[in-house]
Amino acid sequence: MRPAKVPAAPAVSGPTRFDLTDFLTTRTAAVNAALAGFLPRPTAKPATIHRAMHYSLFAGGKRMRPALCLAAAAACGGEEQEAMPLACAVECIHTYSLIHDDLPSMDNDDYRRGKLTNHKVFGEGVAVLAGDALLTQAFEIVAQARGWPRYAHGQLVLEVARASGSLQLIAGQVADLEGEGKKISAAQLRYIHERKTSALLCCSTRLGGMSANCTPAQLAALTDFGYHVGLAFQIIDDILDVTQTSEQLGKTAGKDTAAQKATYPAIIGLEKSRKIAAKLTERAFGALQPFRGRAVALEALATYLLERNK
Repeated sequence: MRPAKVPAAPAVSGPTRFDLTDFLTTRTAAVNAALAGFLPRPTAKPATIHRAMHYSLFAGGKRMRPALCLAAAAACGGEEQEAMPLACAVECIHTYSLIHDDLPSMDNDDYRRGKLTNHKVFGEGVAVLAGDALLTQAFEIVAQARGWPRYAHGQLVLEVARASGSLQLIAGQVADLEGEGKKISAAQLRYIHERKTSALLCCSTRLGGMSANCTPAQLAALTDFGYHVGLAFQIIDDILDVTQTSEQLGKTAGKDTAAQKATYPAIIGLEKSRKIAAKLTERAFGALQPFRGRAVALEALATYLLERNK
């Protein structure tokens, strides 16, 4: 099913007039409308699985990965409507990973985005299936997206498959599970973060560029940007798990410490973790130089991700 046609959000007009709050608000509304068009209705049989899918997919959040995808498209001179299916596919994958991440056999968390986790509402069996269904939904959405001269349709599918597969997203989750209660190195922790978080954020920016038929040089810049922002994003998540309350986070604080998970603060300390996150974000900004001021949305999003730590 194609998403309902939604009005295009106002174009980013320049660094002095850019409003990140407005950007996130308008793009979140547009992404939500498109996702609602792609998914079966909550009442479609069997209603339980579709209600579970909708429950987690529309549980809130700033739609950061879709925002990065749309912002990358804008930086390359593309149209947001062209990037929207790819942005929605990435969000489906992200939500599936959260549902599974919260399961008792994984992180065993009761809250996500301030709401009960999927398995606490629908039970473990349905939660597993809801995650499976959202992952499958992502590929159905990508299957309906058209290709571009530089990026054939098959390349889009391959991009999503690689980012979410056993060498990237799933690899990170496996390494994270295997590292619980063990003393691991900073290099091993970086491996986890590169795959568990950075891979999908990087995929988001790359897909946005592809939807704009970006040049190879632009794609390389977006890859560099997404990689560094993704690592910074996860390091800051590690920091916030230590420094903020459950109410501030919208999920259970201190879970990483309680589960003896390897985190940057645990291995190298809070202050050094903050410095590394800042350095990674600086490198992300440097990657955007080839866009010569046309990537203001990406710059603002990177700044926002870093300032969560303050």
